[in-house]
Amino acid sequence: MHLTLNHRFETETQNKDVGITLSFAMKIMLIYTWVNIWMLLVLKQHVVAERSERFNVLYLIADDLRPTLGCYSDKLVKSPNIDQLASVSSVFRNAFAQQAVCGPSRVSFLTSRRPDTTKLYDFNSYWRVHAGNYTTLPQYFKANGYTTLSVGKVFHPGIASNHSDDYPYSWSVPPYHPPSFKYEKRKMPLGTLPDLENAAEAVRLLQSVKDSVTPFFLAVGFYKPHIPFRIPQEYLKLYPIENITLAPDPDVPKKLPDVAYNPWMDIRQREDVQALNLSFPHGPIPKDFQLRTRQHYFASVSYVDAQVGRILQALDDFGLANNTIVVFSSDHGWSLGEHGEWAKYSNFDVATRVPLIVYKPGVTSPLPAPTEKTFPFIDVFQDTGEPFTKGRFIERMVELVDVFPTLCSLAGLPRVHHCPMPSFNIELCTEGSSFAQLFFSPERDLNPERYSYSQYPRPSERIQENSDLPDLQDIRIMGYSIRSVDYRYTVWVSFDPVLCQPNMTEVHAGELYLLAEDPWQDNNVYEEMELSTAFRKIRTQPVWMESLRSHVTFLSIGWKSKKILGS
Repeated sequence: MHLTLNHRFETETQNKDVGITLSFAMKIMLIYTWVNIWMLLVLKQHVVAERSERFNVLYLIADDLRPTLGCYSDKLVKSPNIDQLASVSSVFRNAFAQQAVCGPSRVSFLTSRRPDTTKLYDFNSYWRVHAGNYTTLPQYFKANGYTTLSVGKVFHPGIASNHSDDYPYSWSVPPYHPPSFKYEKRKMPLGTLPDLENAAEAVRLLQSVKDSVTPFFLAVGFYKPHIPFRIPQEYLKLYPIENITLAPDPDVPKKLPDVAYNPWMDIRQREDVQALNLSFPHGPIPKDFQLRTRQHYFASVSYVDAQVGRILQALDDFGLANNTIVVFSSDHGWSLGEHGEWAKYSNFDVATRVPLIVYKPGVTSPLPAPTEKTFPFIDVFQDTGEPFTKGRFIERMVELVDVFPTLCSLAGLPRVHHCPMPSFNIELCTEGSSFAQLFFSPERDLNPERYSYSQYPRPSERIQENSDLPDLQDIRIMGYSIRSVDYRYTVWVSFDPVLCQPNMTEVHAGELYLLAEDPWQDNNVYEEMELSTAFRKIRTQPVWMESLRSHVTFLSIGWKSKKILGS
């Protein structure tokens, strides 16, 4: 019995020891499990935080869009979705392209180099072969860990982007082009339109990357309001023809040099315009046709606005609105009868000025409440037409070559250094300037010493059929233009197409418009100011921009002393 009791006691003691051991082991396992869960949560939060610190980029590019938008004080055009974007963004009211034609402008702002550096003034060369192996904006983001995606017309198609939209240099996957675009100038059998397909593809891509830990750079290039105005016909109902007016200055200015005029050949080559049997080079187009052209252009803008709205709504739907920088702009403007001109192809504001709207969450506007939408879609046909009153206007002169370094700053990428002159052998640099500081220092907005520059080539002083778009080998004159808050000043000088260099001492013609009294740039006072004589007296700088800048600085002193410009 003693043995039995003793054995029983020992057994119970052993069981208790085992129980204690098991209990301790379970506690250790539980602690280890919780530690692992905690570490996973911390790691996930770190990944989310890292992604949230690295902003995505959505770059929306319209084609041939001048700032005919509600947020740019246009009282006729209905653009509620772009206006909504502007209401939480910074709106640059003085943004200008470097050349008013698609291919050269797009290569310019996507490389942040001016046309004299890309050596592209037409559509017939690829900058990496013809000029230098320059890094592009999407390529730089790709090199810094971004997935880069292209939809629609971002680069100009064809030789200018190596028939590949610069893939694989600039893009992580082959760019998307809508199948219906091949029918753009003939009967459309697919029951859709290119920009409808572009918007759908952009939304699909946003959905595919919404959960990715890799940030994205998505560029979407719309095909409108570029001609032909092939859009859903219901958009024309937004603009009854009786509400459309002619341009405020529909006549060719009397003192406009011939070399400065563009004969709008792409418009003339349309079948409906050819049927008008217009005289060359000035026309004019019959008034009723002008009104219908303006009507269709405005309707095309509203059509693009709807596609922008669908893409922006997707940012909300997929939880991307609070960590995505959005840029909306255009490649250049488009004349709608001003100066008796149509299309682009000039240095006037109507051809070079573009909308530029930049949104950065938490910077250009506060982050919304958790249940609040930033970009709910607005149906233009149901819109109440309330005037645009929000957003922050920035009056400072900026250029499209500034977008590259600015986006790098906003996204926290390493700074891109300014290019020396020349820079043909330097792959990565910028000929623009970042304006990111304007988002944080509003007092630095209006700088009277800031300028924008543009240029346009001509084959001759006389107006010719190839004046709008001469091939490189035919260029003999280049119009270099400088724009400030006070004036636009242009000189047309001899140009060597082999060296791609101007001769600033050979001036063929000039233009000077004092904007306070002549905002539409109709009264050229170049000869009255005796600028041709003054130009020859001033030392010519090796870079044309410096030459023009030193020239106007010198002349501004005289203008202010005569009270031509405000002091």
